[in-house]
Amino acid sequence: MTIAFSDRVKIPDDVLISNLQGESVILNLDSERYFGLDDVGTRFLNVLTTSDSIEAAYEALRHEYNIDAHVLREDLLALVENLIDQGILIRSNQ
Repeated sequence: MTIAFSDRVKIPDDVLISNLQGESVILNLDSERYFGLDDVGTRFLNVLTTSDSIEAAYEALRHEYNIDAHVLREDLLALVENLIDQGILIRSNQ
């Protein structure tokens, strides 16, 4: 699967997320599996799901975190691919 930075992602209806002290506990109701994200992963997920595209999320996070742009791009793409593989995110063109 190829993820484009022009893609938009969202959380499907069958995924529940609970925030606890800046971290997230995620339940995929289809697979009945729990997942967790630390505070940085939670922030990335929030920005990804409220941005018009992965590229827009990348730009917002690049200004927020003091990290090499290439490293951020690779880490963000790896996170998106992992969350899509786990059913926590889906691509959306809406």
